[in-house]
Amino acid sequence: MPGTRKLGRPTAHRKAMMRGMVTLLLENGQVETTLTRAKEVRSIAEKMITLGKKNTLASRRAALAYITKEEVVTKVFVELAPLYAERNGGYTQIFKLGPRRGDGAEMAIVKLIDYVKPEPKKEDKKAKKEKKVEADLIK
Repeated sequence: MPGTRKLGRPTAHRKAMMRGMVTLLLENGQVETTLTRAKEVRSIAEKMITLGKKNTLASRRAALAYITKEEVVTKVFVELAPLYAERNGGYTQIFKLGPRRGDGAEMAIVKLIDYVKPEPKKEDKKAKKEKKVEADLIK
């Protein structure tokens, strides 16, 4: 049953770790971690995306109470929820990677299904140079 694993951490540390990992997963589209943590992160992340699909003020506040960055909550409601509008759950996949070299822990990647991370806009050299000149003039 999800949410019952203790992960060898005190309660406050475990909750903070899960909040951080869910935020990172929703922000970047994937996160690499141990298999047991991945299973916990998957269930919580899917609940956050389901909140995004409801798109009410109460669901937005519930997401803001768990996710640590406001821009990630906006991303869930604006980008991810419409992407998964036709899908009834199963928004994530877990890929097993094998044992970690240091301690042999089973590693895995949690990925959002059908999510393509947008490429950062590349500025051409001329525009970048003009920005630098403007910044120097302001100083």
